[in-house]
Amino acid sequence: MFAAFAYVRIMQACGSYGYRGFLEKKPHFLASIAPAMKNLKYLLEYQKLPIEIPHLEKCLVSLTESEFLKQFEKKKCVLTVTVGSFSYRKGLPYDPSGNGGGFIFDCRAIHNPGRYEEYKCFTGKDQPVIDFFKKEPEMAEFVSLTQNIVKISIEKYIKRMFANLSVYFGCTGGQHRSVYCAERMAEFIRKNYPEVNVVLIHREQDK
Repeated sequence: MFAAFAYVRIMQACGSYGYRGFLEKKPHFLASIAPAMKNLKYLLEYQKLPIEIPHLEKCLVSLTESEFLKQFEKKKCVLTVTVGSFSYRKGLPYDPSGNGGGFIFDCRAIHNPGRYEEYKCFTGKDQPVIDFFKKEPEMAEFVSLTQNIVKISIEKYIKRMFANLSVYFGCTGGQHRSVYCAERMAEFIRKNYPEVNVVLIHREQDK
């Protein structure tokens, strides 16, 4: 009778994995399907069903042989972190991943080089602006705090096999502060998490 309970438990678990993975779009649950299929295959070979149910047995065998289900064992879920800058004047950024967004950090409290004529033609990627922010202790603190916050989510998302995370920085014009912060964040992630795919977007600059 133990085998019967084992069969029922595997079928219950696979139902949960499928529901959470396919319908609720949580891919880390799909990673548990392949081990469940191995357990099911073992039962079918060494612990037959206690009563004859030919149709059920045929269905279970087909599941263990399914190429569709086997792909989730081979597939490694890679986390993509979209890092971007934007202007609040032109609205909040759109998240194409469909997971409801991520982090949006407001840079407008930081000293703005765009207020000075000599920096207006530059962006946060240019050396004069980079040098400007290196002299601003509040910028270094802001960047460090945001990196520590995002670090927590990245490490948790990798463990849970999540596919997408977005991190955006906004300022008035989307040219200096937000661009600088996004560049530093992308640099931080690439250095500390080489397995993560980083997509860098400067919304106002890329138009």
